[in-house]
Amino acid sequence: MLPFRIIDRVKFVLERQLVKGAGFQLLVVGLFIGLISLIGGLLVVPQGGEFDDPGAAVWWAFLRLTDPGYLGDDVGTWQRIISTALTILGYVVFMGTLVAILTRWLIAKMEELERGLTPVTLKNHFVVLGWTAQTPPLVAELFGSSGRMQRFLEKHDTQKLRLVVLAEEASAAQLHELQNEPGVGSRAREVILRSGSAIQPDALHRVACLDAAAVIVPSQTHHAGSLVTSDVETVKALLSIAAQARHLSAPLPYVVAEIQDMRKLSVIERAYPGAVEVVAGDVTISRLMVQNVLHPNLSEVYNELLTAGEGSEIFVRGGETAEGLTLAELATQRPHAIVLGLLHPAAGSGWKVNLLAPSDTVVRNEDRVVLLASDYQHTGPDPKVQPLASIKRAQAQAAEQAGPGTHRVLVLGWNRRVPSLSAEFGSYSGRHFQLDMVSAIPLEERQREIARYGVDLDAINGRLLEADYMVEEDLRSLDPASYDTVMLLSSDRIGSGEEADARAMVGYLQLEDILAESLHRPQVIMELSDPDNRHLLYGHQSEMLISPMILSHVLAQVALRRELRVVLDELFTVGGAEIQFRDPHDYPLPASADFQLLEKIVAERGEIALGVFRASADDRGRHLTLNPPRDQYLDLQGGDRLVVLSCG
Repeated sequence: MLPFRIIDRVKFVLERQLVKGAGFQLLVVGLFIGLISLIGGLLVVPQGGEFDDPGAAVWWAFLRLTDPGYLGDDVGTWQRIISTALTILGYVVFMGTLVAILTRWLIAKMEELERGLTPVTLKNHFVVLGWTAQTPPLVAELFGSSGRMQRFLEKHDTQKLRLVVLAEEASAAQLHELQNEPGVGSRAREVILRSGSAIQPDALHRVACLDAAAVIVPSQTHHAGSLVTSDVETVKALLSIAAQARHLSAPLPYVVAEIQDMRKLSVIERAYPGAVEVVAGDVTISRLMVQNVLHPNLSEVYNELLTAGEGSEIFVRGGETAEGLTLAELATQRPHAIVLGLLHPAAGSGWKVNLLAPSDTVVRNEDRVVLLASDYQHTGPDPKVQPLASIKRAQAQAAEQAGPGTHRVLVLGWNRRVPSLSAEFGSYSGRHFQLDMVSAIPLEERQREIARYGVDLDAINGRLLEADYMVEEDLRSLDPASYDTVMLLSSDRIGSGEEADARAMVGYLQLEDILAESLHRPQVIMELSDPDNRHLLYGHQSEMLISPMILSHVLAQVALRRELRVVLDELFTVGGAEIQFRDPHDYPLPASADFQLLEKIVAERGEIALGVFRASADDRGRHLTLNPPRDQYLDLQGGDRLVVLSCG
């Protein structure tokens, strides 16, 4: 075995010291400065002269090494040679190396601070665990919910919304993305970014999770076939929060968690013993898509109700604000809102939804009132406005079921949502569907996913077809014009939401070329996964659904008012109350009627009037008008539809 060379040993020891950080690097440089000063001083001692002892000579050498201004004071050739050498070494070692070490240390510290590794010292704040495509619209929803947010902050005895977002790698890129998000803009600076994973206890401590007023856990993206799914990460995050609370003997915060597989609900409840509301992402979007198949153009309704921006929203108010009033009396005192019904406390826990409750139902203190309004302040009484005339609504009657005909649906594309979408179609036992699901993904793989979800394709008259809708010949062979509905899904098998949406939009344009050659045009529903693409297809003829924006709204609003989740489940699930379109000729409307008269006539059938869907779009491209002023004349035209809430 060859012996180590002395130079290699020295270099190795020196390297091990330098990699220990700025402190050790400064120590090594200090040793070098001392060594050079010692050697320089000893070299001039034999010259005698001004040096009484070696210590004075070493001090002379140190001064020349650290300050070149002393160079002109030296006399004698040898002193000047040594002084010049020391001055040059001073530039290299003292000034160059020392400044470089300090500069690198300062930059590293600034980068460490920018990465968001410092624990926050906040209480009663909002925490979002994870950065996904729906995080920017989620932040916009929280900033935009002014009235509801104010009520939430008052409840937690705080005055200002403070929002902390945990990302895998916090950087200026996320801040820039927030600044470009409508509804956030300059307020992006108010968002505190921290680095880490939601499944790491240190990261949860970094965002002060246990001191938060609400914790939102959006579903993370994952690769197809991965054993660690987004639901696994969600459960691990909840287990980590619960374990941290047990360790510190701290109370558990309120959590809103998104999961993809609703069958994991019992696992969530076992994993987290505290207050938790679960939003089923895949199931929610599947419900909305099937509802849109049953009621064409419904997408514009829930795009208004479930996305940030102008328009109306669903609000839930405490029963103490209307205790002792009947729903009819309450409606007269809310001239800018529509009273939809009540939530009653269920036995044990939870809520019993009673939308379309009889108008003589008395509001109790423990109840919750469900209203439709454009602003939170409109859900309260307005003493400046004359009370409305009382309207008595008849007993709600179930809507007539569709005829025995089969509704043919063509699904183009594949993502993790298809099994839940198939199950949702199967939940409508009174309807008959033919579901053809087309994808380039191998048939065996899709059959396994369908089987794992427990979907019986024969029961829903479903077929799995193997074709690529991006290939024009394959798309033509499917004869899309022969279907009643064509659904274009954004794939989750592609690298990013932008790439997946690009494929879906190109497929849509190709589909439009084929449908233009046919006299029959089916209903076209397109799903997008990147909110930034919402304005690309201007003037499109399809109904567009942007999943992250809708789920962001649901997560944000359920975080602010947890009872809202059961209301949304009621509205967009089979049975119960449903938002439907009606032909104006189905009601005895006079030629000229305002919205208040429409409410009265619709109430005679046990329904609630919500607004009007115009056949022709306005200058902003919108067809829908929800909750218009009571005195506004409707001026209904041919093809216009009424939007009502009725029994499903």
